Amino acid sequence: MPFITRRHFILSAAGAVSAAALGDAFLIEPTAIDVTRHDVPVPGLPPALHGLRVACLTDVHLNGGVSPAAHAALEVLARERPDVVVLIGDICNHEDDLPVLTAWARDARGTAATYATFGNWEHDAGIDRSTAERAYAQAGVELLYNSAGRATVRGATLTVVGIDDPVVGHPDLGAGLATVRSGDAALWVVHAPGWVDQVPRDVAPQPAAILAGHTHGGQIRLPFWTPYTPRGSGR
Repeated sequence: MPFITRRHFILSAAGAVSAAALGDAFLIEPTAIDVTRHDVPVPGLPPALHGLRVACLTDVHLNGGVSPAAHAALEVLARERPDVVVLIGDICNHEDDLPVLTAWARDARGTAATYATFGNWEHDAGIDRSTAERAYAQAGVELLYNSAGRATVRGATLTVVGIDDPVVGHPDLGAGLATVRSGDAALWVVHAPGWVDQVPRDVAPQPAAILAGHTHGGQIRLPFWTPYTPRGSGR
């Protein structure tokens, strides 16, 4: 019977744990999409918008094709059928990925409207606004770049304000709010959440909610502790 030393046992156990962790990270987690639901009370919301469902997708990182995670996200959208979908930046990694983005975004649309914003990766890839607008428009998606879009749902209007990426872009809230009226039910979307801390608390009109991405759920997550988040994540 072979004799196993404590050192060999520890090394073998460490190898098994590492293999299990890698298997989980690369085989299981990429397609394990968690859907979190949040009820957002909005004072003065038109009755027709009660129960409106908005799906937020961010940091898809299409890169040379559609990843298993991106495929899984489409399956969730097809099952959930949200009224409005917002694609909040870092949807693709390179300008060469724009045809893939168009094809993927065509299947990522909400039943009423779909909007997109820039993240830092689109800027780093050198994708300009007009090029991105054309790519998204081919998929039936409106790119918001310091601008607002309006979705009509059951005869009522939801305003979506899209702000350019704060990390490497040029966010301009004033331009984004230029056409927003007091009393509008408005949702703000911006890629990096740290920008929100810079917005004056008395800015008007106030948003019903602000949706962001960028953090990848913590980037590196350990129980009760997140040791790293990318620049622009904020608190």
